[in-house]
Parts: sequence; C-alpha cells; structure tokens
Amino acid sequence: MLIEIPDVLTPDELRQCRDLLQQASWQDGRQTAGHIAARAKDNQQLAQDDPLAEQLSSFLLGRLGSVSRFVAAALPLKVLPPRFNRYTGAGSYGPHIDNAIFSVPGTPLRVRGDLSATLFFSDPDEYDGGELMIEGEFGRHSVKLPAGHMVVYPASTIHQVTPVTRGVRLAAFFWIQSLVREGNRRAMLLDLDDTIQAIAAQRPDDHAVVRLTGLYHNLLRDWAVT
Repeated sequence: MLIEIPDVLTPDELRQCRDLLQQASWQDGRQTAGHIAARAKDNQQLAQDDPLAEQLSSFLLGRLGSVSRFVAAALPLKVLPPRFNRYTGAGSYGPHIDNAIFSVPGTPLRVRGDLSATLFFSDPDEYDGGELMIEGEFGRHSVKLPAGHMVVYPASTIHQVTPVTRGVRLAAFFWIQSLVREGNRRAMLLDLDDTIQAIAAQRPDDHAVVRLTGLYHNLLRDWAVT
C-alpha cells in the first residue's frame, strides 16, 4: 500500500526548513550505507549527530503526531528520527531494499522498518529527475510530490531515486514500526476508517457509525502488538 499525504508542513514551516537546509553541512551519503548499498548510493546526507539534523528531526517527529492521515495509515508504534538527504549533479540511489532493523542513535532502542517515508522539501519544477521509483505488488510506481507532501510505502519493496540532472532535490526520510505488522491488515483498517469518516460526515447520528467504530477498535485490539 502506497499512501500520498499532502500538506504535512504549512507554507511557513516548509520555508523555515528549507532555509535551514540551505545552510547545512552535507556529507557523502555513502558513509551511512552498508557495503552493498554504498555501491548504489550517490547522494549527500546530514550526519545524524549534526545539531541542525537533530533540530529538524525533533520538529518533524512532533509534527507527525498531528498529521491524522499519517497516523491512520501507518498506525505508528515507533518512528525512527527523520534523516535528511540532498541529490544534485546526477546524484542517484540505485535499486535497493531498506534494512529490516534500525537502531535509534544514542539509545538501546531498535525499530523494525515496516514502512518507509519520504517527505519532499523541493517542488517538482525545481529539479529534473529524482523520481522515487517503487516496485510494488501491482507494478512500478513513480513518485515526485510537491514540497511539504509525503509518501509512505512498504519498506520491504525494492525502490530507487533516479538521477537528478538539474537543480537540487531535498527530502527527509525515515522508517516506522507499525502497531499492525501486516500490510493487508493496515490497509483494511485504513479503508474502514475512511468509511467511518465518510458516513459520520454525512450522517453523524447514524448508529452505523458507532457500530463500525467499535468494529475498527476491536480489530485493532486483536491485531495490534505493543
């Protein structure tokens, strides 16, 4: 299941993040890749202990909790602190699969990567190339979203970023361990939640809203692992 989430950031928040990233000390992204992924990776990243990265990461973690579509789609149990990358000068990241387990820097905590997420800071007309290509169950998907928008997709998929041949592509990326591990169950819960919201908007006093809400929470109670 691939979910596009619009307007994660307000225009003011987006502008502030972009201004800060323009001043960032970028490093070779291969420093954070494993020996296999490093051969496919050609981009720049902020070091995880960079004060700017920590500031932006903390801000985004707080922001995500108020994005209802993200919460409904991902059902997050743990979110790895966001990281930041930059693609320019034909930089790209060839086909790869993300790690299954991530350590949270400075803590003994680990996060299972059920879902991957990319939050775009650059608008599509600011750069050529740079599409996020995801090989899903129903074929290949090309994702290139407006600044401030985010995509969430299964971390188990093969994906890549195509070469950026003009301009600069800035983004945040991170991984989520979901309360519900199975993707098909998350998809059913999201579909049910959307149905509840649609009925409630049209007929808020309909008893079906109560019954469906109860069904949603009982399924979540049965499927969730905390």
